[in-house]
Amino acid sequence: MGLHRVVEPAGVLPQGAWRLDGSPEIAPNEVRIRVERLNLDAASFRQLWEKHGGDGDRVRAEVLEIVSTRGKMQNPVTGSGGMLIGTVDEAGQRSPLGLKAGERVATLVSLTLTPLVITDGLARWDGRSEQVPCDGYAILFARSIAAVLPADLHPELSLAVLDVCGAPALTARVVAGYVDQRRRVGDPRPVNVAVIGGAGKSGSLSLAAARRAGAGRTVGVVPVVAERDALVAAGLATEVALADARDPVALSVAVTTALGMPADVTVVCVDVPGCEHGAVLATEDGGTVIFFSMATSFAAAALGAEGLAADVTMLVGNGYVPGHAELALGLLRSEPGVRALFEARLTAD
Repeated sequence: MGLHRVVEPAGVLPQGAWRLDGSPEIAPNEVRIRVERLNLDAASFRQLWEKHGGDGDRVRAEVLEIVSTRGKMQNPVTGSGGMLIGTVDEAGQRSPLGLKAGERVATLVSLTLTPLVITDGLARWDGRSEQVPCDGYAILFARSIAAVLPADLHPELSLAVLDVCGAPALTARVVAGYVDQRRRVGDPRPVNVAVIGGAGKSGSLSLAAARRAGAGRTVGVVPVVAERDALVAAGLATEVALADARDPVALSVAVTTALGMPADVTVVCVDVPGCEHGAVLATEDGGTVIFFSMATSFAAAALGAEGLAADVTMLVGNGYVPGHAELALGLLRSEPGVRALFEARLTAD
């Protein structure tokens, strides 16, 4: 679990530590990765971008400061990090990850718990995108997760997909559960799904996963006309609605109008705070809200649901579901709309 890498405070796991030891020498159950590119968590990058008024040089300087101070990439405001791709430099003889020197991999664990050292000062990054080309190294523990990069996809595209692969897998699991339950009791009602932030990375994958899992109707909610048009063109949702997810009533009205009723499952994929109450209002009693954003205030979600007397189950998307990488990459390969949205985002970055 990497406990020996915790510098301070003592007694916590690496994710909860303030500082990690990034020494390059590995233990027998560790793996050292030569880093090629980071993918910063969307909520973290947005916070840094807004804090520095879009000044890429200042964003780059703060990321360097965080990594050098903490021995990992963990935004002190959002608490989130991201993930990376690189090449296996050395694998300890007792590492259970099955990785071999020379393999190009993506880490499927957060940078908030991954010892990281940057050696090039981020000289090739302008501070203006979530993807960060860099040189350096990172350490994986025995309980880490990593995937060998597929040969048929560009590494940047794979990185973007694998960064959010937990969202479609959890969405598929929850939706399939509702579909199966209604089938068993002879309930003919379709399962309705709302995805808040449907044109984004995790949102587009979640819409595709919900449809594959048997959802009857889906609505993708986006904040601006350009995203609405892109999501309509992608063909991933039955309906596309415009609403500011931070406006609880507007969000609820948009979802209810599009579906004809509140959603059975609502998936929150936006990277801004303040979307908790709207997601609860947009969900049918007995339904489920999946919060898959590091901008979520879980206190606000819990207390908001209590204050609204809303009988909803709320799930934290923790980023890991068995088979999540394969599922997400499969959706990218088989859903032209998903691929189009991802490629457009990478081109814009």
